[in-house]
Amino acid sequence: MTVTYSQHHECASLFEGTTPLTHHELAVVTDRLTKRFGDFTAVDEISFSVATGSVVALLGPNGAGKTTTVRMIATLLAPTSGTATVCGHDVEKDGDAVRSLMSLTGQFAALEDNLTARENLVLMTRLRGYDKRDAAKITDDLIDRFDIGEFRDQLVKSVSGGQRRRVDLAASLVVQPKLLVLDEPTTGLDPRSRQVVWSTVRDLVAQGVTLLLTTQYLEEADELAEQIVLIDHGKAVATGTPADLKAQIGDHRVDITTVDVAGLDALAAALRVQDFDMTVTRERRVLSIPAPRQALDLSAVADAVAATGIPVDEVALRRPTLDDAFLALTGHPAESATDVDTELDSVREEARV
Repeated sequence: MTVTYSQHHECASLFEGTTPLTHHELAVVTDRLTKRFGDFTAVDEISFSVATGSVVALLGPNGAGKTTTVRMIATLLAPTSGTATVCGHDVEKDGDAVRSLMSLTGQFAALEDNLTARENLVLMTRLRGYDKRDAAKITDDLIDRFDIGEFRDQLVKSVSGGQRRRVDLAASLVVQPKLLVLDEPTTGLDPRSRQVVWSTVRDLVAQGVTLLLTTQYLEEADELAEQIVLIDHGKAVATGTPADLKAQIGDHRVDITTVDVAGLDALAAALRVQDFDMTVTRERRVLSIPAPRQALDLSAVADAVAATGIPVDEVALRRPTLDDAFLALTGHPAESATDVDTELDSVREEARV
């Protein structure tokens, strides 16, 4: 789904002066934003802000409430309670101004399958009110910008998922917005297509576009976002830079991967006798030990493991990852699905109403 709006208002620059940021210097502000569908709470008092010219990722598993949050910000859903503003304009009281500032690209491409990539872009441009000559120029510029030339004359239904996504992103930028909202932009894409989308996103941000990104991919948030809002079961459970979130679970660690679960249990028992502090992840057959002194700890742990005689696949010194942070802060891995069907079905039902 792509929703594009024209551009008449501006957010103030983040870099003008040194005074504290006001709401007009923040592209997005939510304050206890909440959405309920009957007895189901999809978004539960979420508060965060997006500085103008920055990239903020809403990170969480499927069903966490990310899509519902961005639909409220985009004026497609009315909040049950709480507020949200875009460049100082309230999403409920001043929806026209909000829509004039932003573009939303949803999880599913809103393209006409029986038109070519170029014809889709011409159609979107003409719908924005441009005449034939200007529409052709804008379309050609978008084709170059998003590297669509090789398949510009192919029917959309015949191109790959990554190519469709590039056309969808191009369609969302017929008029370049102040705020671009991308809802799960790379879900289902192959690694190469994902890299193409990431490169395009970086180019847009370099040109001054503010980006609010939702994703379930830890790597994507780490690659693109300056700030992350970690969402779980409709709640914002942590906010900070990727480095901040990783730092919440400590420094380096030594990960020991055993051959099987029986070996993991035996190794954990043996190392507990030696008073090693550790966490055990049975699903991955990994035993982790904090390593604040890094190399010295790796050597000590490797010697202790060798002394047990238990076979292992790997002993490695690692830095904390966002996956570690998510697990520590929520109690489950980021890829765990929670209330997926309930949230999506509720959003669809609300959209029909």
